[in-house]
Amino acid sequence: MRLPGWFAERVEPTSPHQELRVSTLELFFDLVFVFTVTQLTTLLVDGFAPQAPAQTAHGGPVEGAVRVLLVFGVIWWMYSGYAWLTNTVPPARPARRVLILLGMAGFLIMALAIPRAFDGGGWAFALGYLIIVLVHAGLYLQATASFVRVIPFNLAATALLFAAGLAEGVLVYLLWAAAMVLLWGSPYFIGQKGFPLHPAHIVERHGLLVIVALGESVVAIGIGAHGEVSPALLAAAALGLALAACLWWSYFGGEDDAAAEHALVQAEPVRRTRLILGAYFYAHIPMLLGIVGVAAGVKNAIGHPLDHLHAGPAIALAAGVTLYLAGDTMYRRVLALPARPLRTVAAAVAPLTIPLGLWSSIAQLTALVVMLSCALAAEHTAASREAATG
Repeated sequence: MRLPGWFAERVEPTSPHQELRVSTLELFFDLVFVFTVTQLTTLLVDGFAPQAPAQTAHGGPVEGAVRVLLVFGVIWWMYSGYAWLTNTVPPARPARRVLILLGMAGFLIMALAIPRAFDGGGWAFALGYLIIVLVHAGLYLQATASFVRVIPFNLAATALLFAAGLAEGVLVYLLWAAAMVLLWGSPYFIGQKGFPLHPAHIVERHGLLVIVALGESVVAIGIGAHGEVSPALLAAAALGLALAACLWWSYFGGEDDAAAEHALVQAEPVRRTRLILGAYFYAHIPMLLGIVGVAAGVKNAIGHPLDHLHAGPAIALAAGVTLYLAGDTMYRRVLALPARPLRTVAAAVAPLTIPLGLWSSIAQLTALVVMLSCALAAEHTAASREAATG
């Protein structure tokens, strides 16, 4: 059977000098990817649930956190691979769009398999991952881009995930860890040469990802509300939204996107690639994990607004804020953006709210919102003063 001409066409990489913006298909793709992030929130929340001695389906909070780190580690690698892929080969033709949609199906399969990925459902996760890897490889092979050197590492990691799906006990975690190490270590084996990446596209794509992740987290937080609508429930929901708004403000409240794009445009290709790796791959890891932690903590808090939190949700809530702000600090440092020392202070202080959460969930939410609001307001005041005197 002969494939239609539009599907068999050869893909040509976009010139690095051509202006490129994020397409609606890429935003659609991000919605499916963020569903996997939402599933990580569910995985973490399940770890908080009280377990009978003989029940081991979800493990405990520590085991749940380990699972979240392992799953996120392998899916973030491939998400970044697709972000770089569409930066080089934008989905402007029917063949590319069909392949990207097929990759989305792979992410959806993975997302559905996440809750049971370590308890008998690992084969489904590996199947989704295989689809993603094959689509990614197919598009890059057509484009003859230099990034094809990573394809064998992606396939080897997929084989380890299939093996983990058939294994039991500690071996499952070891195979997952091996897959993540193989993926993340591949740049050291294939070399770290520069790639012709479009700065504006990278900045916009990751900004949209953070927005979608925050939005999906708000949806997940809303799911935690159950029972009769009461003043306490409304107060907890408002505080949860306010906390998400503070996280949004810290990323989008200034002109950092324009400054970040300018820093990348001014860098030569090899240095630009390293800046993108540092700011948009590594620094966004704690940001997204922080969103997962905050969503998991707030979901528990809204479910029982007048009660105390257990240790797991209280720690997740505070650690989520700390991780997010630490990622923000790293992001700014890599791109030499204006420093925000008050956010570093807030990241260090956030864990001190854990005892409040153990006493009252609303008390911890209030403390975190007040702390972040004061830090952001002080930053804005200082920036306005500098602008007036400068």
